[in-house]
Amino acid sequence: MSFGMHIMEGFLPLPWAVVWFAVMLPFIYLSIKKARRLVEQNPKALLLLAFAGAFTFVLSALKLPSVTGSCSHPTGVALGAILFGPVVMALIGLIVLLFQALLLAHGGLTTLGANVVSMAIIGPFVTYGVYALLKRTKLPHWVAVLCGAALGSLATYFATALQLALAYPGGPDGFYGSLVKFTAIFAVTQLPIAVIEGILTVLVVDLLYAYNRQEVESLRNLSIGGEQA
Repeated sequence: MSFGMHIMEGFLPLPWAVVWFAVMLPFIYLSIKKARRLVEQNPKALLLLAFAGAFTFVLSALKLPSVTGSCSHPTGVALGAILFGPVVMALIGLIVLLFQALLLAHGGLTTLGANVVSMAIIGPFVTYGVYALLKRTKLPHWVAVLCGAALGSLATYFATALQLALAYPGGPDGFYGSLVKFTAIFAVTQLPIAVIEGILTVLVVDLLYAYNRQEVESLRNLSIGGEQA
């Protein structure tokens, strides 16, 4: 749908489609370098990267109808952002969104740049920023994971609303009116979805830590430069 988090094929005017591709490319370059270095340092990281990609693919493919006639869904990028940092998620998100566009008609090729920027760049950076900030407090680890995942999901949707408002600033109120309209369309279903995604991310992170905390922390330290989980 036009108002789904994945902007549909052909919905963006060509100039804006090009702009978002241009914004995306430097992050993809950095993401490829970081992912390659991580796998070279520890080949076991490939399995966890693949798991983070599968988690993102499944969650972001779950389209839930909204009362506004649009659709919403989880993003799934928080897990990878917390485990590896936000940079790596640009590449993972690109792969996920490309496969969804080709296999599920979810999103599109011309809007791939915009969708990557919102879901695989802005979302992970907000997730990791919130997570890292709260992790320095005395709050339990699960609170940092929950808040990071939920706010990262909301940031993705706000970024999509911003992209649509920039492309279609019509109406008497122009850009700001469009931004309010698109944000309101998403907010109805995305607020509870963000909380649910946060809870699910907490469960998966806790499961990974319970299974092999030492290995997970080792891989995370390699990716994030020694920061302890």
